[in-house]
Amino acid sequence: MLRLACLALVLLASSASAWAQSLPSPARAYLGDWTTYSDDTGEAQSVIRITEADGVVRGRVVEVLPTREHPQPDFVCHDCDGRYQGVDLRQVPLIQDMTWDGERLSGGRILDPTSGRRYKLLLTLEGADRLNVRGFLGIKALGRTQVWRRAQ
Repeated sequence: MLRLACLALVLLASSASAWAQSLPSPARAYLGDWTTYSDDTGEAQSVIRITEADGVVRGRVVEVLPTREHPQPDFVCHDCDGRYQGVDLRQVPLIQDMTWDGERLSGGRILDPTSGRRYKLLLTLEGADRLNVRGFLGIKALGRTQVWRRAQ
């Protein structure tokens, strides 16, 4: 009886582990480190790490890159307004609650820490190294798209 109970526990644990990795292979291509670029200057600004846990995709800043405006970058947001002013950007959840819709990651939100505003988010992969990041209010037509490149 004890053997049967142990076997049942092992089977339950292995099936729970398989269920927790609920992103299909095409969705896993979105995961990893991505370089963001300034809309104004085109300079590389930061590296965002996109990760998954239990089928939910999130993103955080893992590196701030030197720019002409900020040649000695740090993780503290000096240009941010409101609650993110002076906050370590590594602690700010930039991308939240993305899920796979069968074609792309959607349904989540992205934070613009400089304004403190959150936008609905749609991520679309173009090839292995180009990620279209569309933030919008309400409907997709009321937004803008940034292109992020896979970090080297």
